[in-house]
Formats: sequence, C-alpha cells, structure tokens
Amino acid sequence: MRTVLVVLFDDVQSLDVTGPLEVFAGAEALSGGTYRIRTASLDGASVRTSSGLALVPDHALTEFRAVHTLLVPGGQGTRRCDPRLVDWLRAHGPRAERLVSVCTGAVLLAEAGLLDGRRATTHWAYCDQLARDHPAVEVDADPIYVRDGHIATSAGVTAGIDLALALVEEDLGRDVALSVARHLVVFLRRPGNQAQFSAQLAAQTAQRAPLRDVQQWITEHPDDDLTVESLAARARLSPRHFARAFQAETGTTPGRYVDGVRLEHARRLLEDTADGIEEISRACGYGTPEAMRRAFVRALGTAPAEYRRRFHPTVTY
Repeated sequence: MRTVLVVLFDDVQSLDVTGPLEVFAGAEALSGGTYRIRTASLDGASVRTSSGLALVPDHALTEFRAVHTLLVPGGQGTRRCDPRLVDWLRAHGPRAERLVSVCTGAVLLAEAGLLDGRRATTHWAYCDQLARDHPAVEVDADPIYVRDGHIATSAGVTAGIDLALALVEEDLGRDVALSVARHLVVFLRRPGNQAQFSAQLAAQTAQRAPLRDVQQWITEHPDDDLTVESLAARARLSPRHFARAFQAETGTTPGRYVDGVRLEHARRLLEDTADGIEEISRACGYGTPEAMRRAFVRALGTAPAEYRRRFHPTVTY
C-alpha cells in the first residue's frame, strides 16, 4: 500500500488539495488496498484555505518520516509560508519515493532546495518569478506538468488532476486512470506535454463583437469553411482587414487559431467516441485522415491512432 501524504497550510488553494485527493480516492475505490491517503499540517491543527474553507488534517507532519507520495499543493499561503514547513520539506522531501507539487507548491519545493538542477513547472503566472528567485531550477512555463526523475511538478489547479491521473496510470495502469477521469467528468485527460492553455484560452478574446462571434463560430463549426475569406465575410470585413484585426485583438493569426481548435476537437473525439479516423477527420475539418495525421504529428509528435490507443478508455467506472 502506498501512502499519499498531502501537506496542508493556511491559505492553501483548496482545489490543489481536493482535486488530486479525489483522483487517488477514486483509484483506491477501484483497486482496493493500493493507496493510504493522509493529510497533515505542521502541528496537526486545522487550516483555512484561500477561499475560506476550513480543512482538518489527519495528522501532524512530525508524525511522518518517509512516505511513498508526498504532495505539496499551492496557493496564496506559499508566499508567506511558515519557515518550519520549508525546513520539514528540506529534511523529509528527499525520503519520499515520489515528490509532487501542484501549482505554486513548486515554490516551496524550490525554497527547500529540492528542485535544484531539475526541470520543473508551475502556474504560468509564477514561472518567471520561480526562475528569477531560483536560478538553479530549469523552469519550463509551457507544459501542464513535468516529470524529472522521482519529482513531478504541475501547473495551476486542474493540472494537478492531470498529474494525479498520470501517477495513477503509472501505478495501476491506463484503464484505471481513464475510468477515474470519466467518473470525475474530466473533459479531456491531458498528456503532460500539452500546453497550459487550450486554443481558446491561449488566444485573447477579441474586443469587437464581430470578431468574438467569429471565434465562437470557429469553435462550434470546425468542419466548416474556415478560410480567411469566409471568416472575413462573416465578420463583414475585407480579408486583409479581418486578418490584421483578428491577430491584433487575439494575439494569433486566424489560421493558427483554426488549427488549434480543430486539433482540440479531434483529440476529444478520439478520446470520447468510437468514431472512425476518417469520420473524425471530416468532422474536424481536416478532410482526409492523412491531413489529420500530419497535423497531429506536427503538434503532438504522434499519429491519431496512437493518441487514441493511449488515451481512449476501455473500461467504465
């Protein structure tokens, strides 16, 4: 049985705690006898999350010397953390078989010297600060989570769920992890090298209503004619004016935005449906399986069939 210990402190982000906990609890319900899930604060006292929710830990950290998986969440409390917590992490973090952080929990690991010489990530808004304050850490701001040996760090909030699912897959296999994901209604179980932003989030929302309407149209109709000329007509602009305005207001070109939306839609269909590759390629606007294959290899380094093999669930919860 693997002990999963989640560290609690005042002003912790509640979802950083409960998201991964629900994943491990779901896996334990499926497998039985795999995980012993525990929470602990410095003195065993209750803590208040950044949203005001009170959490009562099972133990004091002093009761633990070594655990299988030590998980450090993030939140506002990492900015003014009790030095005793950093000291505890410095002493006991190296004893964990797996050391995991969610969001700005990576800051605490870095302050304890546990990320020196390692590649790591955190919430995109704090990556620059982490790199500046801890130059010995190789900060990668793009992926949703990073594995470097026995240490795993993740981006903000929901990325902790993705990382926890990846750890469950490592322990218990793909089918269990995907069953937990479906039970939690996680829309897409994302691989770690996926960017922290989806196509829609990576681009800014346009200021002008006609351009916002075009963004929504692209999302809802990936199989339609999404050439610049067609989209410009929908926005009632000339193609040249539309292309300039779209990039100025969203930060990306119409073509790149369309590519991102189509790729995301194809990934969801590959994971969530039994539709054939040819059917999906048409539904996503690629036209042919070969065109979709090229898009997948270019963006993800893998073909659609391999992506489906890795991420399509084969059992239900």
